[in-house]
Amino acid sequence: MSPVRVGLAGTGRIGASHAETLKALSAVDTVIVADADAQRARATADKLDIEFAPDIDALFAADLTGLVIATATDSHPELITAAVARGIPVFCEKPIAADISGTLAVVEQVTDAQAPVQIGFQRRFDAGYRAARAAVASGELGWIHTLRATTLDPAPPPAEYIPRSGGLFRDCGVHDFDIIRWVTGREVTEVYATGANRGEQFFADAGDVDTAAVVLRLDDGALATVSLGRYNGAGYDVRLEVLGSKGNAIVGLDDRAPLHSVEDQWTPSSLPAYPGFMERFHGAYVEELATFVGVATGQMQNPCPPGEALAAFYIAEACELSRREGRPVRLAEVRR
Repeated sequence: MSPVRVGLAGTGRIGASHAETLKALSAVDTVIVADADAQRARATADKLDIEFAPDIDALFAADLTGLVIATATDSHPELITAAVARGIPVFCEKPIAADISGTLAVVEQVTDAQAPVQIGFQRRFDAGYRAARAAVASGELGWIHTLRATTLDPAPPPAEYIPRSGGLFRDCGVHDFDIIRWVTGREVTEVYATGANRGEQFFADAGDVDTAAVVLRLDDGALATVSLGRYNGAGYDVRLEVLGSKGNAIVGLDDRAPLHSVEDQWTPSSLPAYPGFMERFHGAYVEELATFVGVATGQMQNPCPPGEALAAFYIAEACELSRREGRPVRLAEVRR
C-alpha cells in the first residue's frame, strides 16, 4: 500500500491537537501542516517533528492521502471543494459553512464526487453515546418518550470569537442536535427555542445569547430538551439522558461530571471536572481521526457525510428563528 500522507490545514488549538493525534496513529506515515499563520504552522511542525508546508497550495501539492481541515469556518467551503476537485478525501470540523446557503452549495458540489468528505461530530465516536445508540436500537429501552441533552461550558469563549461563531445554536447546540438524531435514528420535525443573556455584554452585541433552552419534537412523537450555556461554573457538563418505556440510558454521568448533590448521603468524587471539550472527548477525537484515515484509504465507509451536518444545521437554524420570533418553528420552514 502507498504511504499514507495526511495534510492538516489549521494549527490553532484543535488543529495542533489533531496534528499530535495523527502523528500517533500507526496507519499514518507522514503528517504535513499548514496555516494562514505560517509561523504557527512551523512551530507546530517543529514541536511534533512533522512536515511543514508554507501555504495551502504547497499543502495540496504534497501528494496527500487525505486532508484534515481545522481552520476558521469561513475558509471551510473553499478548502473542501478545492481538495475534492483534486481527488483528496477530506475531514472537516463542523460546520461546513457559516450559513445554510453556503452549506447547500458545498453539499451539492461534493455529493457525487469520488473523494469522500467526513464532517467532524466527535460525539458519534464517544463510547457512551455509542452505547446509548445501541441500547435504543436493540429495543431494550422500549419506546423512547423523552431525551434530555446538556452542553454547558464552564466559561465563555473570547469576545472576538462570538460574532463569527454562528451563535449558540449553530456553534454549540448543533452537536446535541446531531447526536439526538444519531442516537435515536429519528428526525426532528419542530422546535421551540428561547434564550437569555445574564453574562457579558458582547453576546447581546453580537445578537447572540449565553444561555438557551430548546424543545424538539421528533417524527415519532418523542420529545427532547436541550440546555445550552456558557457560564457553568461547576465545570464542563455534557450529558444525554434517553428515557424509554422499559428503561433509560445516560451518557456523561461519570466521576468527572460536575454535579453536586445536596443530599446528606451523597459522597462527592475526588476527581476534578473536565475543563473543556477537548479533554472530555479526547478518546472520541482519536477514534474519529483514525476512522477518517480508514475512509481516506478506502477501508471504511464514511460515517458522517455532509448531508448529516446539513440536517443538524437545519435544526440549529430553526432554533435561531424560533428564538428571534418567539414561536415554534417546523423544520419544513427552513429546509431548502
